Amino acid sequence: MGLKHALYPLAFVLLSANAWAAEECQLNLSQAQLDFGLMNRAVALVPAPERLLGERRISLTLNCPQPTDMSLFYRAPGAGAERFRFTERGSYGLRVSEALLDGQAVELGVIAGQGQPPSAVSTHLAWQADHGLVPMRAGMPMTGRNLSLQIDASAWAREDAARVRDAVTWEVAGLFDAVTAGRSRELRLQARFAPAACTPILSNGGHVEFGKLSVSDLNLDKDTPQAPRTLSLSVTCDGPTAFAVRMQDNRQGSATGVADESTYGLGLDARQQKIGRYRLLFDTDRLTADNFAQVFQTHSATDQGPWSSASTGIVAVGANRYLGFGAASGSTSGPSAIQNLNATLSLEAVIAPLGSLDLSSEVRLDGSGTLDIYYL
Repeated sequence: MGLKHALYPLAFVLLSANAWAAEECQLNLSQAQLDFGLMNRAVALVPAPERLLGERRISLTLNCPQPTDMSLFYRAPGAGAERFRFTERGSYGLRVSEALLDGQAVELGVIAGQGQPPSAVSTHLAWQADHGLVPMRAGMPMTGRNLSLQIDASAWAREDAARVRDAVTWEVAGLFDAVTAGRSRELRLQARFAPAACTPILSNGGHVEFGKLSVSDLNLDKDTPQAPRTLSLSVTCDGPTAFAVRMQDNRQGSATGVADESTYGLGLDARQQKIGRYRLLFDTDRLTADNFAQVFQTHSATDQGPWSSASTGIVAVGANRYLGFGAASGSTSGPSAIQNLNATLSLEAVIAPLGSLDLSSEVRLDGSGTLDIYYL
């Protein structure tokens, strides 16, 4: 058996000191994800165009075996000169301080590109979109082996960002880029928004009893109105919250009379004849809310408005209109933010003519509705 020798060419690569540094440098963050927590619309705020979601501090370190250009850039969509985009409804900023180069305090210079002269120099700087930072001493950019920074991240949301009906999570990311060192690290930011929790409670669990009605108490050939029954309603929210109410008819199609969005059915008898109808009334004279001197009602065909001029009086809650409550008479800006609402409601029922009902067996009033709270 013959023995063959294979000759392999040898390739020699000459690496510069910076190439070795780029290969072996380490860029680290104390936290790679910043969570600004859960916000809900019920948090009472001083009216302002935006709200501060919070502040978080992280540490950044860049370590290289050889003296290296320690310029750092942050790559993320900008939202102004000193902020970055936190979805379309928010922004965040990064403030850098306590810079140490090889254990010695240094200033930082703001640069528009690698190797460019700084446009500003300070020990505390806001990171500018599309700009980098370089360590400075005596007005000169410095190279080094070890750089550490403290970074304070602040996030803001537009005032209307918390007006959500379902849970929403904001997630964005940016990249710290040490160009010469050949290292980068991603920073992720998160904030969550949830609807306010408003709890409605009806007296007697929402049950209204009419008792046993005698045939002699009802009209043979025309409707028989029943004496109004009262219900107490309380709505308690986590904090001041703008909301409206609507009613759903759980006996859809069983209401007698002309179809009306504020009348609801009392069910059907054994022959599937309509038994009657009812409606639920709010009286502003029997409404209290927080420390309002008086409560006014306003309504709209949609939850986006336009809203009717706020007024007093008695109004039936409808299936296709939003009914809200405000503190200012004549206002068309919609419902006010309320934390605690208390109301005495009136339920008015009408029984169909006896001649239209099957009386061969007991007829039970079987109305059922759901009062819904809508966050605005």
